[in-house]
Amino acid sequence: MNQILKALTPQVQAEPESGIVTAAMHGFTKAGIIPFWSGQGNLPTPEAFSRPATESLLNGETFYTYQGGIPELREALARYHTRHYGRAFEAANFLVTGGGMQAIQTAIQMIAGEDDEIIIPTPAWPNYAGPLRIQGSRPVEVPMTFSNGKWALDLDQLFAAITPRTKAICLNSPSNPLGWTATKAELIAIRDACRKAGIWILADEVYSRFYYGGSRAPSFLDVCDTEEQLLLCNTFSKNWAMTGWRVGWLQAPKTLAATIERVIQYNTSGTAVFLQRGCVTALDEGDAFIVDQVEKARANRDTVVKALKNLPQIRLAIPDGAFYMFFGIEGMTDSMKTTLRIIDEANVGFAPGGTFGPGGEGFLRMCYLKEPSQLAEGLERFTTWLKTGHPI
Repeated sequence: MNQILKALTPQVQAEPESGIVTAAMHGFTKAGIIPFWSGQGNLPTPEAFSRPATESLLNGETFYTYQGGIPELREALARYHTRHYGRAFEAANFLVTGGGMQAIQTAIQMIAGEDDEIIIPTPAWPNYAGPLRIQGSRPVEVPMTFSNGKWALDLDQLFAAITPRTKAICLNSPSNPLGWTATKAELIAIRDACRKAGIWILADEVYSRFYYGGSRAPSFLDVCDTEEQLLLCNTFSKNWAMTGWRVGWLQAPKTLAATIERVIQYNTSGTAVFLQRGCVTALDEGDAFIVDQVEKARANRDTVVKALKNLPQIRLAIPDGAFYMFFGIEGMTDSMKTTLRIIDEANVGFAPGGTFGPGGEGFLRMCYLKEPSQLAEGLERFTTWLKTGHPI
C-alpha cells in the first residue's frame, strides 16, 4: 500500500487532512455529541425550494444539460443580484457550478499555474490554499492581526506580498472563520491595487447576506466593473439551507463564459437540471427565509458572546458577519489536540483554529447557527469543562 501511495503526485501526498474533517470524524459517532464543527445551520431545505426539484426529477429531467447552467437559473441569478445590488446584471455573467467549492476550483484552474501565487489573508477557510497546493500553485498567506478584541487586515502588508508571480488576491468577506467583514474603503483599496498590478480579484462572498450591519455586506460588486478582472464565487448552501445540494455559481466577465463552460465540462459536465429548478425558486422566493435565518444567527451570536466574553481564559472578536465564533483559549498551543479533548471530555465539537492557517493556532471555531436549546447546552458543557481547570 505504501508503494501505491508513493505513486501519487508529491502535492497530493503532502496535502494534510482538513482539521475540520478530523474533528468531525472523531466525534461523529459519539452519542449525544453537540457538533459545532461544520459550516451549516440546523434547518433542512424549505419545502418550497425542494418541491420544484422533486417535480423535475419525477418528470424525467435527468439528462445532460447546459454546461454553464440552465437559462432559467442564470436569469434568476441576474434578477436576484439586480434586486439586492441596486443595478442591472446580465445572465451571461453567471455560470452554475457544483457548489461554491467548484466555483473556487474553476477560478483557480483558470488563473493560476505551476508556481503561480495567490495571496490569501488568514486565518481563512482551508479550501483555498489546499486546491492551490495540489495543482502546484502557491498560496501566499498573509496573517491578519488580533488586538483589543478586533481582527484587522494590514493592507500595506497585503500589497507588499504581490510579486511578479502573483495572479490574484483572494478575499472572503464576511470571513470564515472570523466573521470579520471588509469595509467599502478596504474593498476599493484592494480593487485599486489589483488594477495597478494587473491581477485578479478572487472574491468569496458566500456570507454576504449573513451580515449584522445591514441587509448585506459591502461587496466588490459595489466598487468593481462587471467586466474587469473579478471572479466572484458563491453558493446556495448557506443562505438557503442547501449545503447538501452542492450547487453554486461563478460570476465572471462575459468574455470568459465559454472558457468557464469548458472547465466545467472537464470537471463535472454540468449540474443536474432538477437541482437547478429548486435553486430558481430559492432565488425568486427565498428572501424572507434568508432574513429569518440571519435574525436567528444574530440572536445566537449574542448568546455565544454573553456566554464567553467574560471568561478570563477566552479572547474573541464579536463577528460582523457569517455565523462563526473564532475564540482563543489562554495557554492553548495545540488546537487540534484540544479540539479532540473537548469532544472526548465535554461531548462538544469545535473546529481547530490551526487548520485555518497562520494566525489561527490558539483559537477554535464554532458554527453557532444551531437550534437555540442545543446551542445553550453546548455552551454550558464547554464552559463547565473550561471552569473545572482542565489543562490545555
